[in-house]
Amino acid sequence: MSVELVRPSTKYESSYRAYIEELGDEERYPFPLDFDHKDFPALLRRLNDFEAGRNLPEGYVPSSTYWLVEHGELVGVSNLRHFLNEKIFNAGGHIGIGIRPQARGRGLGNLLLSLTIAEARKRGIGELHIHCHKHNEASARMIMANGGVLDSEISDGKSADFIQRYIVSERTNAG
Repeated sequence: MSVELVRPSTKYESSYRAYIEELGDEERYPFPLDFDHKDFPALLRRLNDFEAGRNLPEGYVPSSTYWLVEHGELVGVSNLRHFLNEKIFNAGGHIGIGIRPQARGRGLGNLLLSLTIAEARKRGIGELHIHCHKHNEASARMIMANGGVLDSEISDGKSADFIQRYIVSERTNAG
């Protein structure tokens, strides 16, 4: 499998646009997939600003976005928050990931999470909080496969659904 984790760049603009189109009305994870992408260079500047902690909306923290590319095509996106504030400590966590619909079911989410955890370690982030909806058993299994241990369940406050908070400690061999 020729897969690599890359930084967002204009090289993948057409693949990014196809990914967004393929998602259709599906809820997009992680959150930067919701950023306006009509002006692609502006999107890249916004992602760079988020990483540098510049021009962040209220309540947001600095974060880095990574793209998982297979044979030159974007197949996944992850976002790593550099630290947590009170709001995302309980609903959001450090890492969000998404896999392109046509690429799901092939273990790419597990790989993307593992690679993003490695990026967190490079940044010196020790204890990682990774969240998923309780009904999302595939995400829960993926988090546990990367060393996640269930810490708590939190009501999302909007429905009967619960958010599960997993902890991946720096002592965990995630990969």
